[in-house]
Amino acid sequence: MYRHTLLAQVHLISLFSSADGEEGTASSGIKSSIGLSILVVGIVGITVIVLVATFTWFRSRTRESFATGNDCASPSSMTTHLKSSNDSLSEESACLKLPVKEIYSATNNLCASNFIGQGIAGKVYKGILSNGQHVAVKHIINDGYMDTFVREVTSLSHVGHPNLVALLGCCENEDECFLVYELCHNGNLSEWLFGKMKVLSWMQRVEIAIDSARGLWFLHTYPEGCIVHRDIKPANILLNANFEARLSDFGLSKVMDVDQSHVSSEVRGTFGYVDPEYRKNHHVNASGDVYSFGIVLLQLLSGKRVINLDLTRPMPLYKMARSLTRGGDITEFADPKLNGEYSEEAFGLILKLALSCTGLKQQRPSIEQVVSGLEEALEISKQVKLLTSRPIL
Repeated sequence: MYRHTLLAQVHLISLFSSADGEEGTASSGIKSSIGLSILVVGIVGITVIVLVATFTWFRSRTRESFATGNDCASPSSMTTHLKSSNDSLSEESACLKLPVKEIYSATNNLCASNFIGQGIAGKVYKGILSNGQHVAVKHIINDGYMDTFVREVTSLSHVGHPNLVALLGCCENEDECFLVYELCHNGNLSEWLFGKMKVLSWMQRVEIAIDSARGLWFLHTYPEGCIVHRDIKPANILLNANFEARLSDFGLSKVMDVDQSHVSSEVRGTFGYVDPEYRKNHHVNASGDVYSFGIVLLQLLSGKRVINLDLTRPMPLYKMARSLTRGGDITEFADPKLNGEYSEEAFGLILKLALSCTGLKQQRPSIEQVVSGLEEALEISKQVKLLTSRPIL
């Protein structure tokens, strides 16, 4: 495309040069001036066309395609995408189709006071359906994220597990889409770890870790193929009224066939939680989720962000944890909000588990082994709690 356009510019210039040569000395100064003006306008016009064409081409190449495999697709409007996917959604998903009036009524017309968060594909609002059920509604208006809508509907409507957020319904309406989930009244884990006024006890942290790991274990061992979440982080771990954890936001998920070791994809995820090996080779597999979960475990222990900016030289959280295990006091890594009320043995066990999750791919445990290690830490914590709560005779 560029070669032909450049040739056209050269050809245009040569035409004007030839014309000037044929006129020779007989050409007047006015004609030369007019010819030069036309030349400049012509070059500028073609340059603008090239820039517009280039922008359109790059934009179409950077759109991520729906489903597995190819991550680049030509652009399509949301309406067209809806029409092409509507039949498959109706036939394959068990998702309840809700009328758009119900959505707007439930959220008070997407009122700002109902806003509870921002996901990768759109804003999330709390609402109450006509049957009185409290829900969370994700509003998707960008056609570039239409694949998120289709992926979440086709995935979550088929997979049900106590530690995955429940998809209750969906709505397709020309240039906008809605996903309706159960409302988790205690928000997300990020708010509790990093919010100044919120505190999680040691037992709550261990139980949240176990719940999240069990949800991930279910995804990784799904009979029809391993489901890789690709965006495990505290903000995507929701907490219900009883502080039971639910994994959420499957907009980046990938499904691998049973006999596949990985699928190739452009790098997606959140800074600080993305597996370094995935960044290098673009191979999506279950070990990438294990790495991300290891970072979450470190945050449950420490209450710190992925990059510790409190140090003279900012350091990634996993490096800080490793440096303490090599010669420091691991209790220095504990979240001050815990007030020292935790089992040091269980803390050390989870810390070791988290560091193994963030190690080299070949050395990482499976998510099943992570669940087993966390359950052991929970039992140790219960025993310590039982001993310390016994009255002195």
